[in-house]
Amino acid sequence: MRDFLPTTKEELVQRGWNTPDFLYITGDAYVDHPSFGHAIISRVLEANGYSVGIVAQPDWRSTDDFKRLGKPRLGVLVTSGNIDSMVNHYTAAKKPRSEDLYSPGGEAGHRPDRAVIVYCNRIREAFGDIPIIIGGIEASLRRFAHYDYWDNKVRRSVLLDSRADLLIYGMGEKQIVQIADALEKGIPVKKIRHIDGTCFIADKDYNADGIVLDSFETVSTDKPAYAKACRIQYEEQDPIRGKRLIQPHHDKLLVQNPPMLPLNTKELDAVYALPYMRTYHPSYEEKGGIPAIAEVKFSITSCRGCYGACNFCALTFHQGRIVQSRSHESILAEAQKIIWEPDFKGYIHDVGGPTADFRKPACQKQLKSGACKNRQCLFPTPCKNLEADHSDYLALLRKLRSLDRVKKVFVRSGLRYDYIMADKDDTFFTELCEHHVSGQLKVAPEHVSENVLMHMGKPGGGVYKRFSDKYYKINEKLGKKQYLVPYLMSSHPGSTLKDAVTLSLFLRDNGLNPQQVQDFYPTPGTISTAMFYTGIDPYTGKSIYVAKTPEEKAMQRALLQYKNPANHNLVRKALRMCGREDLIGFTKNCLVRPEPGRQTTTGGKQNGNSHGRKGTFQKNKGKSGGRSREAQGKRR
Repeated sequence: MRDFLPTTKEELVQRGWNTPDFLYITGDAYVDHPSFGHAIISRVLEANGYSVGIVAQPDWRSTDDFKRLGKPRLGVLVTSGNIDSMVNHYTAAKKPRSEDLYSPGGEAGHRPDRAVIVYCNRIREAFGDIPIIIGGIEASLRRFAHYDYWDNKVRRSVLLDSRADLLIYGMGEKQIVQIADALEKGIPVKKIRHIDGTCFIADKDYNADGIVLDSFETVSTDKPAYAKACRIQYEEQDPIRGKRLIQPHHDKLLVQNPPMLPLNTKELDAVYALPYMRTYHPSYEEKGGIPAIAEVKFSITSCRGCYGACNFCALTFHQGRIVQSRSHESILAEAQKIIWEPDFKGYIHDVGGPTADFRKPACQKQLKSGACKNRQCLFPTPCKNLEADHSDYLALLRKLRSLDRVKKVFVRSGLRYDYIMADKDDTFFTELCEHHVSGQLKVAPEHVSENVLMHMGKPGGGVYKRFSDKYYKINEKLGKKQYLVPYLMSSHPGSTLKDAVTLSLFLRDNGLNPQQVQDFYPTPGTISTAMFYTGIDPYTGKSIYVAKTPEEKAMQRALLQYKNPANHNLVRKALRMCGREDLIGFTKNCLVRPEPGRQTTTGGKQNGNSHGRKGTFQKNKGKSGGRSREAQGKRR
């Protein structure tokens, strides 16, 4: 029976069920597509013989919605959705968002703040002492004591605050089946402590091998201790060599078992071959559907994991550094489903993942010994053992673009330009420009200051400049006018006003005028967030500068958009604070004109209204940097 999983009592009856084995509570609307975590986990359980009922975006103000499918036989699964609920609700300036792309019609307000905690407490109220398993991005990245940007303090593990029994971190397919099998055998949930990729709460007398982190009480008051704990958590995030981690919380212990081994190609293929409906539940049609499906409906996930090492990104902490990829046959089979969709226009929008051009582990050593504990694969420079090879990805793209009914195959998810530059064969780069770019290629240098790039974990040394030069040279040879759109970030830890000026001069000299930039967002579970909170680099233990006041953050952002007249006062103030009044004036090298009537170092007075320079060539023919809602995303 290929259909959506039941969401109402009537749909349960249609399947001949009295009650499901598991109830799945999600903060997202129900979209049965493999880009949504709740779709994958529920279909994996179904494939292993377990029945699942979906309760999407329940009204958390009472227990009524939680009870609508009855009490499940084995337990309740809880996720806030594809995005942390606080990131989903608030901007980097902590202002409420006006829309929610994962809700009917894009309406905001269909899930609570801290959804995992709220949902779990309602479940306890509804069903009492029933097994509750939490997972997804919000639970995964908040599994230890963590700095919370919105409370501006360190919070306990979400496992304690939610009163759930188990926490699944990472992708979860293997863990959920092992948990289900254990519950089916009658093992009490409090005794399910053997499964990798899970966390549980134990009493203080729990005895097991592992690394004991500084306690919640310590890291919540001692910033060097917090930075150290964060570093250890990242160092042990490896399924081959990672150790069990234990963090005391009051009179309890938060225990994280070592990471689960990632799926191999055969297992990953099986996950994506499950009978997804590939769209949202029809009950949302009246409100216009679920906007988030538009971005992924004609896209294909080809890989998981990332060894890119961006400090502001949570992918390493969630999916791990070992790259896993689907087979060509699996991807082509999914493409065949896509091209027969009624509204398919001939364009596959994306073929990728966290980093599109990663199709295998960085080196063979990772599969035997795990990713290196004290060495990154690409940062600060590519490791000598890195196998920079695009041949498999290129072969895949060639197969996809040769399919009947396919006009174009685009690559829009993250591409690591430093990985492209590390490949001595330019065949992929050339075919990328020739066949897989739609006028603009978005890449993420994020900054140009060596100081900031070092703290971001991004390549320095002019790598982006060399990539840009080669990109335009290849396009010129192909006779194409295609542009680079750089993603940029302001106010990242380590960035001073002088660093922001350096970036604005880069924009000036390259004729770039970004319409949108991302102010650094301290989301849970990243190294950069630890830097923001502590003012310490967890890897070096050294103090770093952090812009925290709203005014300075606004000035750094304004410098990236210095052409916008609304920013001119902030830009002038920032330049004067940096001693760069030479950039206020009327010459072509100046960023802004002075206030009306004010003498400048470049001579002359402003006689008219202040406005930006004209005539600068703008390479980016559109918005530079429509950003995902968090660094939990896949920008590379």
